[in-house]
Amino acid sequence: MKDPGTTLVEGALPPSAAGAEQPEPWGKTTVVGTRQPRIDGYDRVSGKAVYPSDVILPDMLFGAVLRCPHPHATVRKVVTAKAEAMPGVRAVISGASPAADLDWHYDPKLAAKLFDPRCRFEGEAVAAVAAETPQQAWDAARAIEVEYEVLPFVADERRALDPAAPRIHDGGNRFDEPDRYRRGDPEAGFASADKVVELSFRTAAELHTPMELHGCVARWDGARLTLWESTQGVYPVQQRVAATLDLPLSSVRVIGHYMGGGFGSKLQADKYDVVAAVLAKATARPVKLFLTREETLLCVGNRPPSTMRVRIGAKKDGTLTAVEFTGLGASGAYPAGGAALLDWLARDLYACPNVRCETTDVAINAGPARPFRAPGHPQGAWALEQAIDALAEALAIDPLELRLKNLTTVSQTRPGAPPFTSTGLRRCLVEGAAAFGWAQARGRARSEGAIRRGVGMAAGLWVAGGGGPPATVVVKLFADGSANLNMGASDIGTGTKTVMAMVVAEELGTPLVRIQVENADTGTTQYATASGGSKTVPTEAPAVRAAALAVKRQLLEIAGDEMKAPPSELRIEGDAVVSVKDAKLTRKIAELQGFRRRGVIVGVGARGLNPQGKVVNPFVAQFCEVEVNTSTGEVRGLRFLSANDSGRVMNRLTYDSQVIGGVTMGIGLALTEERVLDRQTGKMANRNWHDYKIPTALDVPPEIVSLPIDAPDPEANSAGAKGLGEPVTIPTAAAVANAVYDAVGVRVTESPISPMRLLGLLAERRKRG
Repeated sequence: MKDPGTTLVEGALPPSAAGAEQPEPWGKTTVVGTRQPRIDGYDRVSGKAVYPSDVILPDMLFGAVLRCPHPHATVRKVVTAKAEAMPGVRAVISGASPAADLDWHYDPKLAAKLFDPRCRFEGEAVAAVAAETPQQAWDAARAIEVEYEVLPFVADERRALDPAAPRIHDGGNRFDEPDRYRRGDPEAGFASADKVVELSFRTAAELHTPMELHGCVARWDGARLTLWESTQGVYPVQQRVAATLDLPLSSVRVIGHYMGGGFGSKLQADKYDVVAAVLAKATARPVKLFLTREETLLCVGNRPPSTMRVRIGAKKDGTLTAVEFTGLGASGAYPAGGAALLDWLARDLYACPNVRCETTDVAINAGPARPFRAPGHPQGAWALEQAIDALAEALAIDPLELRLKNLTTVSQTRPGAPPFTSTGLRRCLVEGAAAFGWAQARGRARSEGAIRRGVGMAAGLWVAGGGGPPATVVVKLFADGSANLNMGASDIGTGTKTVMAMVVAEELGTPLVRIQVENADTGTTQYATASGGSKTVPTEAPAVRAAALAVKRQLLEIAGDEMKAPPSELRIEGDAVVSVKDAKLTRKIAELQGFRRRGVIVGVGARGLNPQGKVVNPFVAQFCEVEVNTSTGEVRGLRFLSANDSGRVMNRLTYDSQVIGGVTMGIGLALTEERVLDRQTGKMANRNWHDYKIPTALDVPPEIVSLPIDAPDPEANSAGAKGLGEPVTIPTAAAVANAVYDAVGVRVTESPISPMRLLGLLAERRKRG
């Protein structure tokens, strides 16, 4: 029986489920769009926030995983007796342990075990230990004796398909048939072109390496398992762990209120979740298992290395006639979409009637890839956007004008070429160029000294970024005017909780300081998909708004009865309900007797369907200026501007933070980041933060300007927002490479643009004269 003091109203469910109409788009907003500090900002910076890596439980043990030191090997024997006898050790498990004899499928078509005897990458799990202290656990893990049969390896995607290359899987080193796409007549398009350019490119593998390490704390309560997990999605982790351990979903609870970054690497469960659960079960004690930094650089994902070739033809006036793109990506040891979306920009960014693309995903002996902030797109932009600049030079056309010449308002790749709900790329290009001073920078005199400056630009779109169902949110308004927001979505550091609280404040007038947010707990919060792919705000904000509107409707009905006015003639202003027709007719929300008797008003909102027959994509154009020291090969960023069409700006403060972070990550791809696999051993040679160079404050431009094209998209969803996190990093590396070319006249086609690489190219140019 429903509590008579609680009223439950569903709002904005998908039409098929509830027949609900979408609310009217916002006009002028008072909270949404302003600059608001994070509602949990103090907790985060003061240490009050409890991240999963901070969790300490009574009687807790610590776990450690022994990993294969070879890129390719077969485990012949595991001897654990010495480790089991060491001080503080409470459990040791391996492939021979019945409790650990579990299937773990990196891919449904390839059978594998939790501790698989065939180790196809350095860092594959071989055994695990639980002990009283982390030091005891690691001492014991290192004491486990393993006999390996070391096998030949392949560490370079460019060699993976050679007939003589070692076979990583019985079926060979190619995952499935190449993905092929074609429209129009590319041969005729190239034949009709006045200019054709063709270039080859490569991007090195990048590593996510977020601030908080990967891991979890596992605790059993009878047959029920609780995981405190650093994750981008508690529900996907729940589903994978429950399936692996053959448990009902209701018996697995995953909690992830805070997490210290993921960038796509924490969208899924990992072996460490199951290992921690098995160890906790074996010892009847909680087990904390967090990976070391060195482990995370080996086995929890990467942006795959990619080899690409681009051929583009155009008429003298710049009209594109044909585009051809081939790409080779390396998923690693198991299928993980290594070539996925590499060619999407070549297919869909610019208007072109004749396009041919082919991408191939191959295996190498390295850790499996995972989604990494705009999968495939930064690599594809590195190739396409440099080729566009090369074509502009061949045509003697400004790179900006060439891009403006070939814009499209439809998604040419999707069946029927559906239109975009909004297309802000022209504004990104024009307004971004004006704010950056593109024409002036291009027209200035060039230096002939050792220090040279150049400017570059690049554009992009993100294939997703429109969100969509499912998402369910509950909003409660209490009689004192405070509110509670309950949602399953993770806040991955982007300020999601703050943005969603702002939506509630916009509709109900509740101050942000009086809104409590509960999130990311499969035991207490509503279902949500993982936070990633720039879909969290456009997915969750409409559901939050629907729930808040459901509360508002009930509140106005209560007020209407007491104020003797139709609810349609009332509105909420701050802490009061007022009449739109009689300014003197007002009532404090806290004084509504019907509300005080009820105690709480509850609204449930669900994400509606995306617009049919249309595509929701965000767009971006970026401009940068660099300084190149031709004596040392060093590249220094001077200034950067990112113009973004991501629909409505929800929180200008966190919006700008996303832009700065995305640009910084793109600069890493351009200038510093590269996983190095030793050619002789196949092992990773830069497995630490000292040698794997992520950009620091000294590596990014002192001036990074965020220029929002604040154009709410009412067709996309009821919040008018599109994704931001992915598009801001897509064209960055290409813009830097184009700026380097503008400075020194050398096109760097392989990332990163390290001093040694650039000096080598400059030396080659001098030899050619």
